[in-house]
Amino acid sequence: MTDIIKKIGSIDWHNITEEMHQNGYAVLPGILSDNECEILKSGYDDNSRYRKTVVMARHRFGLGEYKYFDYPLPDLIREIRTSVYPYLAPIANSWFKALHINTSFPSDHTDFLQQCNAHGQQKATVLILKYGEGGFNTLHQDLYGDLYFPIQIVLMLSEPDQDFTGGEFVLTQQIPRAQSKAVVLKPKKGDALIFTTNFKPEKGTKGYYRVNMKHGVSEVRKGNRYALGIIFHDATN
Repeated sequence: MTDIIKKIGSIDWHNITEEMHQNGYAVLPGILSDNECEILKSGYDDNSRYRKTVVMARHRFGLGEYKYFDYPLPDLIREIRTSVYPYLAPIANSWFKALHINTSFPSDHTDFLQQCNAHGQQKATVLILKYGEGGFNTLHQDLYGDLYFPIQIVLMLSEPDQDFTGGEFVLTQQIPRAQSKAVVLKPKKGDALIFTTNFKPEKGTKGYYRVNMKHGVSEVRKGNRYALGIIFHDATN
């Protein structure tokens, strides 16, 4: 666990903060080692780790499958979630302040989870996703309850163009009174992509306004694509 904490601590968070303010997303290269990715993938079929499995086609979410981890989370996932959160909380607070939203996030993730529990949100939201050939994920937002943290992470566990083709990560920005903008990203195996859960502030001539954003995954043309999603708030169900 020491290595992952050191990696997270050595990141240029000032630069990442600026990228988040500007774009609503940022890529952290090489957060997970190849071995760590393989360990997470190898546990996919061990259902004792998970509280729920979702087959996307049944709910018209896309084509693929994902599983929600149960508490206690695996040590590696818990350390990433706990160690990254304090760097993201100031970004989240500045966004809410700019948009005049009366919510403030604590600097410690344990304190934030206590707030989730007080809102009846007690179920783990960290998930592992698997897409096979033809798999995709429709555009969506991961909220899970009244209390949510506006930033989340996805870690790529498979190598693009080797383990799979297609399957790009897609973000859309819904700009008021304008057409939506699409951003297509292709993180490598072990990379972490930080992005807004549902919106980012944008400065206009009359102050800040909200740019709503959704995310999804384009169709996988070949192979299997695995990813780990880390959401910082808990769920009601």
